[in-house]
Amino acid sequence: MALQVFTPLQQRSLLPCVAGEKLKGNLGKGNFMPNIKLSLAACDYDHLRDLFTGRVKVEGVDIIPMVFDEPHHIFHRASNFTDFDIHEMSFGRYISLVSQKKNEMTALPVFPSRVARQSAFYVRSGSRIKNTLDLEGKRVGIPEWTQTATIYARGWLAETEGVDLRKIKWFQTGVDQPGRSEPSNPVLPPGINVTPVPDKSLSELILSGDIDCALTALPPKPFREGDRRVKRLVRNARRVEENYYRETGIFPIMHLICVKNEVLEKYPWVVMNLFEAFEDAKNNAIDRALKGSHSIYPFPWAADSAELVRDMFEGDMWPYGLEPNRRTIEAFLRFGFEQGVAHLNLKPEVLFAPQTLNIAKT
Repeated sequence: MALQVFTPLQQRSLLPCVAGEKLKGNLGKGNFMPNIKLSLAACDYDHLRDLFTGRVKVEGVDIIPMVFDEPHHIFHRASNFTDFDIHEMSFGRYISLVSQKKNEMTALPVFPSRVARQSAFYVRSGSRIKNTLDLEGKRVGIPEWTQTATIYARGWLAETEGVDLRKIKWFQTGVDQPGRSEPSNPVLPPGINVTPVPDKSLSELILSGDIDCALTALPPKPFREGDRRVKRLVRNARRVEENYYRETGIFPIMHLICVKNEVLEKYPWVVMNLFEAFEDAKNNAIDRALKGSHSIYPFPWAADSAELVRDMFEGDMWPYGLEPNRRTIEAFLRFGFEQGVAHLNLKPEVLFAPQTLNIAKT
């Protein structure tokens, strides 16, 4: 029998057999292990688009796309029912689960959503609250104590602005619908009390004057609809957020990508195959944003804006991996522990699949 010689692509297709999978048929006849099928649940991000459409392939994997409009539906189903093989996940909820050793999923250092949150404070027009220090002694509504956006925002209040979080009266309910429950079980620091509101939403509370400020990732409904009775507390929020990044190196990570543990145990080789595919899809999106030859996005001067951001971030405006994001991740873990979201003072390395911590370079 003649020696069978495999091309590099054919050799990579044999990787599932390293994970203990048996190949069906005779290799000499060219019968290879078929791709495994894995579901991917995430929101409709341009930097994931090429994974959803199949333009970017994951070696050894056929992706079953599940595209959502709102991420908290994904978080709920993934946390409570492990519905998905690969999924978007709240950073706040994830560190809570990891700190309690209750995570049935493991993160990749892939960050589909990043948003600065100095712009997440909303007050009524004409409010006597003029700056963040005025929040002491006031009533502030939040959708969840463990919502990632509010963790960053409170960390900024306490660490940068010098606000005593214990002097704020905290209220918790849904942004548009009342009765939203706290998904995790934070250990609130001494002096912090959060009162659930079962019958009114944050949007209703801010208009009625039952709270003085809403702190939320999703703006209150009146603000989204252009109702001038509600405004942002922080003036020139974009400039404040940019200056905060320049001074601290912190660009808040909202969500990460997780893989179900049972998938990783059975197919450990998917970790780097997925990571590389997410990286390729993201780079394609950045190339589209910078292209400038025609209107990829329906926003005037979109390519010019992308160029400005690229220059601010010194070329890599949306980095994946631990090391390029260490400062942000360490800050978030510090905020999360101080606020009782994480039950332990975690190190960044415990959050991610170990294969992603030491990536080979050419």
